[in-house]
Amino acid sequence: MQFCFGKSGLIIISGFQFVFAFGGMCAFCVVIGDTIPHVIASLFPTIIKIPILNLLTDRYFVIIFCTIFISYPLSLHRDISKLSKASGLALISMTVIITAVVIEAPQVDQKLRGSNEETWTFVQPQIFQSIGIISFAFVCHHNSLLIFDSLRKPTLNRFAAVTHLSTGISMLACLMVALVGYLTFTDKTEGNILNNFPKDNTIINVARFCFGFNMFTTLPLEAFVCRESIEIYYFSNAPFSTKRHVISTTVLVMSAMIVSLITSDLGVVLELTGGCSATALAYILPPVCFLKLSSGQWWSRKKLPAVLCVGFGIAVMILSTILSIIKIVKAQTNNKQNDGF
Repeated sequence: MQFCFGKSGLIIISGFQFVFAFGGMCAFCVVIGDTIPHVIASLFPTIIKIPILNLLTDRYFVIIFCTIFISYPLSLHRDISKLSKASGLALISMTVIITAVVIEAPQVDQKLRGSNEETWTFVQPQIFQSIGIISFAFVCHHNSLLIFDSLRKPTLNRFAAVTHLSTGISMLACLMVALVGYLTFTDKTEGNILNNFPKDNTIINVARFCFGFNMFTTLPLEAFVCRESIEIYYFSNAPFSTKRHVISTTVLVMSAMIVSLITSDLGVVLELTGGCSATALAYILPPVCFLKLSSGQWWSRKKLPAVLCVGFGIAVMILSTILSIIKIVKAQTNNKQNDGF
């Protein structure tokens, strides 16, 4: 973007990368609060009556504790390769989650299942917000350069192998959970598929714990991107400063934690982040660079697909963001009316 559009391109790409990564940090903190306390309360029902230990079932305490004592120290690393072991454990956790959903979803009680009549009805009123969430799930452009630099021998061939292998595994994992989960719960499917299962399901509770654990290790990856965006834009010519590194990391992680303490709606966080920034990173900025670097008329066979992709991205970004804001305003209005009542 900087090569194609100069400083304005750098501002745009830095801004969208920062918003996307910071939104991811907030979402991951919300997931921690939605999973870990419920798992602990389910596995140890009597812990609620035990002083001090009952804090482990409190959403706010768990978010603060896990963020400060686990995610924050991991975020302080300078080299993203230092997170390789933690990411390896996260990969194992994802395997447990996928296995649990695939095994337990077909056995779930009929009362928890969705309507079979709408199984193949894909176009719903919230289609644009859904595209934003999908974009959030699949966008990985923002940390690609960090991963490239972390390779022992950073060559394009090695990076291509890493990219194709990781994306292929991700595709299989997402398809398994999406198909099994949606075909079971259809119109009742929640933003966090694990919330569709009973709270006393032991296997799913293990998966919930693994999901929360996964967030501990994923949040630092997004913190790296936020910090890198700040460094590249504001301090590209300045030498590394440990003080600046610690301050920026602290502000970023603590800010994300505060946002997650304020809201517990994971869907809204994903909709806003996905609709506002992920769509730009996925559908707008890459084809815009292609159009800038390619010769010929914009309506030519070579360029027209990129133009259509940009148009699609702009439409989804605008509509998804506006509809998400309207949803938030309506929810706040309803809450005030209910409180008044």
